[in-house]
Amino acid sequence: MKTIIVLTLLLYTSTYGQSKRPLEPYLQVQPIIFSLSAVMIHDVVNPPAASRFYSYALLGAYEIVAQNDTSLPRLSAIIKSYTAINIKVPAAKYNYRIAAVYCILETGKRMLPSGYMLQAEEEKFIQTLKRNKISLSIIDSSIAVAVQMAENILTYAQTDGYGKLSAKLRYTPSKGDQYWYPTPPAYIEAVEPNWKTIRPMLIDSCNQFTPVPAVAFCKDSASTFYKMAAEVYDISKKLTPLQLHIASFWDCNPFVVNTSGHMAIGYKKISPGGHWMNITGIVGLKAGLDFNSVILLHTMISITLMDAFISCWDEKYRSNRIRPQTFINKYIDLKWQPLLQTPPFPEYTSGHSVLSTAAAEVLTYFMGDGFTYTDNSEDFFDIKPRSFTSFRQAAAEAAASRIYGGIHFRDAIENGVAQGLAIGDYEVKKIKALGFKPLIVSTAKRIAKK
Repeated sequence: MKTIIVLTLLLYTSTYGQSKRPLEPYLQVQPIIFSLSAVMIHDVVNPPAASRFYSYALLGAYEIVAQNDTSLPRLSAIIKSYTAINIKVPAAKYNYRIAAVYCILETGKRMLPSGYMLQAEEEKFIQTLKRNKISLSIIDSSIAVAVQMAENILTYAQTDGYGKLSAKLRYTPSKGDQYWYPTPPAYIEAVEPNWKTIRPMLIDSCNQFTPVPAVAFCKDSASTFYKMAAEVYDISKKLTPLQLHIASFWDCNPFVVNTSGHMAIGYKKISPGGHWMNITGIVGLKAGLDFNSVILLHTMISITLMDAFISCWDEKYRSNRIRPQTFINKYIDLKWQPLLQTPPFPEYTSGHSVLSTAAAEVLTYFMGDGFTYTDNSEDFFDIKPRSFTSFRQAAAEAAASRIYGGIHFRDAIENGVAQGLAIGDYEVKKIKALGFKPLIVSTAKRIAKK
């Protein structure tokens, strides 16, 4: 055997549905989803709630696509308590892709606090269709299908427990040095302390993936906990330009407030889930995925994000752990401030670590390990793009960003990654069992010369 040549070819395939002709501009999904993100930024929607809105908006769109593409499995087989209506309008009388896009907007319009703002997006979409010579009858029928599906999704969403959250007793921080307490400068009250009661999508329950216990609280300078706090403090004193960029790039904190005297100024940002939804859009565009595959990919990521937040928030309010800022100010340096503003909820586990890792596993299943891309999601906030060689690399960086930012201890990050990996693996297992296939196929050929 003289030589072995290995040729590896990545094939960007259209596993589902249509041919790979370029999508018409008005059928690009990424800007439609960002229009939802923009309303959430306006409303300062908290991260767990944002994941819920994305999930339901995409679920209706996916159902429309699946009823027009027999190669796509129906999600009612794996999503809890979900039964979709069957579209009765004949396929020839409407455009299912137009209906799916409109359904995203219509669901967001009806669910988001300021959803009325999406009315303008719907009207703009209709005018674009008319300019592209889509017949009025097709437009009207497509909208009718979209509205009907959105109503079905809203009926389903109303049973997930969200409507009962406001009736629960107001959260009161626990007494004790080890417990979370609101942090400066705004001292915002706890965000979604009862999120564990929300019905999950694919996971069995909120506590199915409970992480290992957090390192025990201790004020002794020789203790593991104190050393973790000292590590956060020491890292903050010698951050490199790259670490500063990484921390800012993954900040994704919708609650940032700056104070000057008696004046408080809020800086609105995209949520962590919104960032990963935008990554999904970037990936779909780079890979040249067809419409059906783009909707599929966004739907699976939104479902994964919703489950990840439910699991993470269950642990946050179980362990109810103090944030680095509170501990460091009390026991190490009274005047210390983290690079990033501390989010208003308990520390363990790290939400970025959990949801980023889970999302990365699902993206890796569909798009392959080694998919390179440049993430410009933060351009809107004047933060330079970052490039990645895989989704797992991006998730690892998102997790590490939290210690650079001074808002998480190391065990919350590392155990959060493990929690997210368990969730992601489970989601992929459910997805595969239902018959979903990767969207990118990697093939390797070996040629041997004797």
